[in-house]
Amino acid sequence: MKLHDLAPPKGATKAKQRVGRGTGGKGHKTAGRGTKGQHARNTVPAGFEGGQLPLMQRIPKLKGFKNPFRIAYTPVNVGVLGQIAGDEVSLQSMVEAGLCRPKDLVKVLGQGALTRPIRVTAHAFSASAAAAIVTAGGSVEKMPLPFGNGRPPASGNALMNR
Repeated sequence: MKLHDLAPPKGATKAKQRVGRGTGGKGHKTAGRGTKGQHARNTVPAGFEGGQLPLMQRIPKLKGFKNPFRIAYTPVNVGVLGQIAGDEVSLQSMVEAGLCRPKDLVKVLGQGALTRPIRVTAHAFSASAAAAIVTAGGSVEKMPLPFGNGRPPASGNALMNR
């Protein structure tokens, strides 16, 4: 294809103005960009504001509020606890079964069925999980949280969005 082969699409009523296509038409030579300079050479990046901090960097990256005192539990369902061997399920036996990591805070949730009585020790229990364990003939023992009864220490640093 050559420059003289360029044509508007079929059915178009007016030819599109093609700038920078030689001296025969309008918008030749500098193609409406003026003479010389940064803007004439197509080197200004998108969003550049002349050295001022661009809008995309001025607005916050993340929306909302991140609670630095959130307690993050690892969920473990009652149905999975029934598959662990033995009549006592502790944090150590859950780690050995691959359900959680050694330093995780574990919360037992009520999904699944429990067919045998077991004694479960965890950091937290949902109401449905505790009811399912007790109705199966087992018992529930709540472990103390590692940071005491108050709220946990703040995560992050002083520059975090609090």
